[in-house]
Amino acid sequence: MFKEFRDFALKGNVLDMAVGIIIGAAFTGIVTSLVNDVIMPPIGVLLGGVDFSNYFLALTMDHAPASIEAAKTAGVPVLAYGKFINAIINFTIVAFALFIVIRQMSNLKKRIAKGEEAAPVEEKPRQEALLEEIRDLLKARS
Repeated sequence: MFKEFRDFALKGNVLDMAVGIIIGAAFTGIVTSLVNDVIMPPIGVLLGGVDFSNYFLALTMDHAPASIEAAKTAGVPVLAYGKFINAIINFTIVAFALFIVIRQMSNLKKRIAKGEEAAPVEEKPRQEALLEEIRDLLKARS
């Protein structure tokens, strides 16, 4: 059983998947920062100073906190739909980046396959081919 597990774990696909997951996690951190720190502030300015990450709806009517942090401190349950909007934008950017990477890899594979198929064997000029046939026939007669 240990041998089977070792064989499974050391297959190329499993290692490739593990590397992909680790790189994906690191990439997610980069994209989250891109969304929260680079993309959303200009969008907020264009929309009149809107900061989506601080949009929320308090679920209790007796106390309306000024921010999500204040709500958490006071123990007020909230629906943080602004953070959800940021998460949707984050997902869209990650999905688009993966689409571009997969598309480029697919195009590269097609070019490599086309290059292997397109390498035609150079044919000799017709005169040389005929001369070689004549030579071979003369060798066969003698």
